[in-house]
Amino acid sequence: MNKETKKQEILDAFHFRHATKEFDPNKKIPEEDFNFILKTGQLSPSSFGFEPWQFFVIENQQLKEKLAPAALGAHGKLETASHFIIILSRTKKDMTYDSPYIEHMMRDIQKMPDEVYHGMYEIVKKFQETDFNLLESDRAMFDWASKQTYIALANMLTAAAQIGIDSCPIEGFNRNKINQILQAEGLLEERRLEVSVMAAFGYRVKDPRPKTRQNINEIVKWVK
Repeated sequence: MNKETKKQEILDAFHFRHATKEFDPNKKIPEEDFNFILKTGQLSPSSFGFEPWQFFVIENQQLKEKLAPAALGAHGKLETASHFIIILSRTKKDMTYDSPYIEHMMRDIQKMPDEVYHGMYEIVKKFQETDFNLLESDRAMFDWASKQTYIALANMLTAAAQIGIDSCPIEGFNRNKINQILQAEGLLEERRLEVSVMAAFGYRVKDPRPKTRQNINEIVKWVK
């Protein structure tokens, strides 16, 4: 396949993708296809490669029923989507430069030798203390981590579209209530995780209206 053909396939996927409001409950995404979508989330980039996310694939029907009143944006999707994901961000407990989680990521996952680890430790410390002022509040740190989960979300939405699977990103929920429900289920690791965003995947019931966007010249400025 030549480059122009590949580019057109990618653009076609972006035109195909839309925020699907209702899914066909009788159509199930094949396991291998959904694992592929999850893999694109796993392989997504993150600041310093710290992967501040977890993906909960919600299959438990009782949990879905508990979530529904606190997630109005998921109405019609929790009930009909083939797969429903809650994407969680790690909190300040895990994301501070001197936390066991960050040391684990650098030493055990990224396999940094001692001299590299100690140098990176100082870089991350400065970044969090002064460059981005992330230590000033729990929310500042969470928002930094949460922004990164949207990179994984976007990649999963696009990957799904490229193989003909529909999706819907969801922010319409009460964050505190969803965290309380997940906490009661024992899923938040002593509040080391909190909900960031949700997404539903499946197959559309009906085609959407044509996609609309601003003209490319209205949103792009070449600064020379």
